[in-house]
Amino acid sequence: MKKILYLKGLLLLSALSVSLSSCLKDECTATRNFITFEPVYRTEAQIRQDIVIEAPRALKNPGKIYIYGDYILVNELHEGIHVISNKDPRNPVNISFINIPGNVDMAVRNHILYADNYIDLVTIDIQNANNPKYLARTESVFPTLGFDPSRGHIVFYNEIATQQEVPCDWQNGNWFWQGDRVMVALDALNSFASANKGNVSGASTSGVGGSLARFTMASDYLYTVDNASLNIFDLTNAVSPKKANTVNLGWGIETIFPYEDKLFIGSQTGMFIFDNKNPLAPALLSTFQHARACDPVFVEGDRAYVTLRDGTTCENFNNQLDIVDISNLLNPRLLKTHGMHHPIGLSVVDKTVYLCDDDEGLKVFDASDWNKLNIKSHLGHFTTYDIITLPEDNRAIVIGKDGLYQFDITNPSKLQELSRIPVAK
Repeated sequence: MKKILYLKGLLLLSALSVSLSSCLKDECTATRNFITFEPVYRTEAQIRQDIVIEAPRALKNPGKIYIYGDYILVNELHEGIHVISNKDPRNPVNISFINIPGNVDMAVRNHILYADNYIDLVTIDIQNANNPKYLARTESVFPTLGFDPSRGHIVFYNEIATQQEVPCDWQNGNWFWQGDRVMVALDALNSFASANKGNVSGASTSGVGGSLARFTMASDYLYTVDNASLNIFDLTNAVSPKKANTVNLGWGIETIFPYEDKLFIGSQTGMFIFDNKNPLAPALLSTFQHARACDPVFVEGDRAYVTLRDGTTCENFNNQLDIVDISNLLNPRLLKTHGMHHPIGLSVVDKTVYLCDDDEGLKVFDASDWNKLNIKSHLGHFTTYDIITLPEDNRAIVIGKDGLYQFDITNPSKLQELSRIPVAK
């Protein structure tokens, strides 16, 4: 009997020990900083409100840029497009604002502006850029991030800084779902994948986008990329384009860059090269694979220039410029990797690389010898995202969080600022 009571006592003590241990463990918590990705919902009725042309407004949160004739189009992230007259690059004039909720990307052909409006594609006549005119919309052609029958489509995520109590030994991949929100530990954010660039007449004319563009033109077609696909729109009816084909590419598509009769598509895992001789059915020629990273691409001659950077969507800790030999399009070959600070958009003119290196500004490199980059100039007083060079005019147009800048690039070793339109403070 005593033996039984003794064993019972041991079992009770053991249970108490485990219980107390568990309680002590649970009581150990720590406060961690998180970024909460809060979904933004829009119903189709909210999405399909009238597109409104407004008086010019100040730049607030500029996104991508596009050049068409004597005009610069600047995306105001998720809000619309600034139309800027650039007939005098030393004195650009903000002349109107096209209110397009959800807008991020754009392209222009023969006076018609094509822009994303959340899940729809809208067309706007900008022949009279002082007074653009909304034309039509093509509905439900772009994917969203989710759908709720009562609240509508998730169109993007807002990032909100928060604090959260978690167990001391909490790991859980450093992120977790909280309802329809995603909580990501701030110190792990770099490894988390989350979502969040005059009158013309005569022949068919298109504008020029930056290296971050997800819209581009080729022949009589508009090409767009989303996170997983290449979408081809037939512009036979320019006002009301029809989606003619979708090419599945896999996850993590970032940018599209047309060069001659080829398409170079940047993804988070590599660069796809497509032959576009048949515009309705681009044929994959090859893929250049790299470590996972955000991936704008610029092509000149037999070289491709690929920037890789760390950050929210990339799960990568390399910041670099890859120079790739594409003389054999069936077998692209890495020539050299050059370390960078945090490279984003870029452009190349006669093997001179103009590179937006985020908060370290604009850097200009001599890349005539791909094995080494000699810096020609560095403007580090502003933050840069993307750049479009206009070699025939010896000009470069740069966008960043501080505003829109124009430079004379006649002498790449000594860039001359022509003008700036600052972001409103």
